[in-house]
Amino acid sequence: MVDHAPSPSQMMRTVRLRDAASGLDGVIAIHSTALGPGAGGCRFWRYPDIEAATQDACRLAKGMSYKNAMAELPLGGAKAVLRYPDGDFDRAALFRAFGKAVEALEGLYVTAEDVGTSVADMEQVSTMTRHVAGLHPAQDMAGGDPSPWTALGVFDSMRMAAQFALKADLDALTVAVQGVGNVGASLCRQLAEAGAKLVIADIDADRCRALADELGARMVDVAEIAAAEADIFAPCALGGALTQDSVAAMKARLVCGAANNQLATPDVADALLARGIVYAPDYVVNAGGIISVSAEYLGEDEASVRTRVARIGPRVARILEQAAREGRSPAVVADEMAESIIARAADKAA
Repeated sequence: MVDHAPSPSQMMRTVRLRDAASGLDGVIAIHSTALGPGAGGCRFWRYPDIEAATQDACRLAKGMSYKNAMAELPLGGAKAVLRYPDGDFDRAALFRAFGKAVEALEGLYVTAEDVGTSVADMEQVSTMTRHVAGLHPAQDMAGGDPSPWTALGVFDSMRMAAQFALKADLDALTVAVQGVGNVGASLCRQLAEAGAKLVIADIDADRCRALADELGARMVDVAEIAAAEADIFAPCALGGALTQDSVAAMKARLVCGAANNQLATPDVADALLARGIVYAPDYVVNAGGIISVSAEYLGEDEASVRTRVARIGPRVARILEQAAREGRSPAVVADEMAESIIARAADKAA
């Protein structure tokens, strides 16, 4: 996603969250409701201050607007970011307090899991509001941990992007994966099954080593992964992995990963284009999770999730093909598509 000035249909609203008794401290950012209620997960992380948390929430909320628009979902974009408390705290009480805050918005925001949160956390939220997804699913219905769907969408996108950009199948390629949490580890297992060679890194060295042993992957330091000898770089940790410096050192010719907000600054999209590195826009690639969340919230079944997730790879391929024809960054092409979808919805509602 490349930063642009907001249009009237994309005016950020932030809601400060504070509850001293539970330790709740954070913000909900709502970027757009042109297509429907703002939807996006709840991130629980150690932010240095509320300003940093708010900045991250706003960037993530904007990305959710674009992601939901491109995934053809009846949802706007929003995000919750909660600061991890210092010292002991009652986790269940904190998420119940968060659920009260979500309920107070009367359906303007729909929450779910994100980095640092789980199905158990969302179950606590659900005791206070119905505007939550990512819960334990009923039989054959959508629901539960959305991360496997995210990983599947990334895998399909990478397979199709590699065929377009590298003229090769995954069994002939090496993939450098940054971050092997729930999504990254699932992606690595799919890549290994497809025959790809793996180079992996994670801030949790024990977790990374266990996965490397399981899959026969090569483990490197987090600081080295972006410049590793690989054909594809897959950022699957927190945002900002693509900087001017990391792009300058990159040996991969394709970037395709699960992380949100991969471009540290807008000009990194131009740097990738200048170096001939194909960039699969993150919010298009990683839409599998929100597709699952949307289906659960709307009462749809698992088959509908699988059908929508199967459209992600071809959608990425079309963006890459258009960008190549026009000699432009795929990031800019995708942003224009998303903004057009949101603007049309806002005009229709006006």
